[in-house]
Amino acid sequence: MKRRLLAAGCAMLLLSGCNAARKQPSPVPPVTQPQAYAEPEDRAANPGSLYSESESEFLFSDNRARRVGDIVLIKIVETNKAKNKADTSADKTTTNELGVSAFFGQSSASINPMNPTGPFGGLVGTNPILGTSSTSKHDATGETTRENTVTATIAARVLRVLPGGLMEVEGARETRVNDETQYIVVSGLVRARDVASDNSVTSSQMADARIEYYGKGVLADKQKPGWFSRLMDNVWPF
Repeated sequence: MKRRLLAAGCAMLLLSGCNAARKQPSPVPPVTQPQAYAEPEDRAANPGSLYSESESEFLFSDNRARRVGDIVLIKIVETNKAKNKADTSADKTTTNELGVSAFFGQSSASINPMNPTGPFGGLVGTNPILGTSSTSKHDATGETTRENTVTATIAARVLRVLPGGLMEVEGARETRVNDETQYIVVSGLVRARDVASDNSVTSSQMADARIEYYGKGVLADKQKPGWFSRLMDNVWPF
């Protein structure tokens, strides 16, 4: 009896070792590369004044993003809809006849006088000796429709300040829920005068805007066909 209990206990210990270990989420690499910013010069504080140059914000100054390293809010409001339709129709009919109605005053003649109705007879006459006819018809219809809507708000950093008041900005946001990771990446050029009083700018005011919204995880994998299906689509000739 004791041996059986001991054997059962050992079996349970062995089976417990077969349990799958809890998978720890792996750290996701940064979407945007970190930028190295120059350290600002230390400015001596003026204890005898209410306002100091060492402070980043002032009471009567414009606190909108305008320098390298500043943060600006990008309001992504993208609604695109496109539709293209094409109809093609072509019809062609060709008829050719070759013959000789009269030859040296003769209305009928034959290479084989013994058998004028044979395969080589009737070279001259009202009936043509050669007739061809061809007909071709082509009808095609194509239609494509695409629609997408993206709405989000993301904070971006000013990477460079270009001549003419242009600022190169880039920002990213990563959200992970149950091992499903969603990414939103935005980059482009923003005019400093387009930044609103609340330090925000819409995506429609950005030049060379690049907006990416994608994910990684089980849901993203289920939306793609398997590797064998993609392989068959590439090699299947029909």
